[in-house]
Amino acid sequence: MSATQFDLIVIGGGPGGYVAAIRAAQLGLKTAVVEREHMGGICLNWGCIPTKALLRTADVYELFHRAEEFGLKAEKVSFDISAVVKRSRQVAKRLSTGVSGLMKKHKITVVDGEARLTKGQGAPGVTVRGKDGKEQKLAARHVILATGARARTLPKAGLEPDGQSIWTYKEAMVPETMPKSVLVIGSGAIGMEFASFYHAMGAEVSVVEMADRILPAEDAEISAMALKTFRKKGMTLLTSAQVDKLDKRDKGVRATVKAGDGKEKTIEAEKVILAIGITGNVENIGLEALGVELDRGHVKTDGYGRTNVKGLYAIGDVAGAPWLAHKASHEGVICVEAIAGLKPHPMNKANIPGCTYCHPQIASVGLTEARAKEAGHELKIGRFPFVGNGKAIALDEDQGLIKTIFDARTGELLGAHMIGAEVTELIQGYAVGMALETTEAELMHTVFPHPTLSEMMHESVLDAYGRALHI
Repeated sequence: MSATQFDLIVIGGGPGGYVAAIRAAQLGLKTAVVEREHMGGICLNWGCIPTKALLRTADVYELFHRAEEFGLKAEKVSFDISAVVKRSRQVAKRLSTGVSGLMKKHKITVVDGEARLTKGQGAPGVTVRGKDGKEQKLAARHVILATGARARTLPKAGLEPDGQSIWTYKEAMVPETMPKSVLVIGSGAIGMEFASFYHAMGAEVSVVEMADRILPAEDAEISAMALKTFRKKGMTLLTSAQVDKLDKRDKGVRATVKAGDGKEKTIEAEKVILAIGITGNVENIGLEALGVELDRGHVKTDGYGRTNVKGLYAIGDVAGAPWLAHKASHEGVICVEAIAGLKPHPMNKANIPGCTYCHPQIASVGLTEARAKEAGHELKIGRFPFVGNGKAIALDEDQGLIKTIFDARTGELLGAHMIGAEVTELIQGYAVGMALETTEAELMHTVFPHPTLSEMMHESVLDAYGRALHI
């Protein structure tokens, strides 16, 4: 086998691509990864990881201002935004370096450059153009697309990001100075995380959401609690509204917002952050010439990552929702194991947990109450508030809710939805339960340690069946 011939070529070194490559190497496949920028992809370098570093700073900063509640004194608390950003970038760099180390450990060939698919015998061929402009041809029996996605922009003229007044997530992550006011367009996970960060650091924050509620992918009850909490903190949140026009001014931007009732409202802010979703990186890869089927800017696949073109697969954000790093990684493993003939279970998107790291945190897995009813289930629903939990009270984090949804006939756990402290760590308990096809009986007989926040998970299950002990 020549140096340019592989069993598998992965295009993209993000959490889907590099995990797929590692699993392939573990299974004995000679593997190459083509990456045009940084190993680890957007998630590690400009998304999941550095934003959590920023949000950790925001949490600590907020705690300093609440010091007296804990019997402490902290005077003249301030921050250096350049140091805040520097720490975030160092965290990202450390992990990116770690991924490169994993490639070496597993003897995976990393090719720097932009890849383009060409027609080949069997699987498509891959041509890589390096930063020096030189091209090299690679071949493999299987090719996985893991090219990720980028921020979606608004189609109206004047609403495009310019890197100065109108930001995407990338500029919002590395501010040179802290703006006094920020307008966030979009209230999904990305939008609300940035809204939380800038609000915690002292900026006046407004959020505009086109849907009739914020965090529209979440259970309606959780969205309503989040809206109430964020407004209590001092954020301005407009739902059923859209930005019609952005006028750039010397000291920021004036936004014209059309509300659901047709009335117009003006919002002035130093910076605008576009957080209206993402679109797959499907351009300039050669998909058209190969006849690869697309669906609204994403590559169509089956439960094993297979496309309609022989030998070509797609995983992660480029393959569609949910746009989550852990979904991409799991898809990568399934795809590679199917290639290797191990017959894995196909991807079940219903069991993928979602987490939003705003304050309060939000996490969910499975069906919302509305979706469960639409699917024809008769429901039993349990709820347990943070105010009834000893650990939450000790942490002074007594505002939140855990909600569980069961099929009334079978006891199947259909979904779980949370808002409150550390729920992004708690949700995995329910995700494991759903993967094991648990019912309420197993959850009720599980012993949860005390004092922990996880006890609320138990109580929520008990409440669904009228057996809650602490409310």
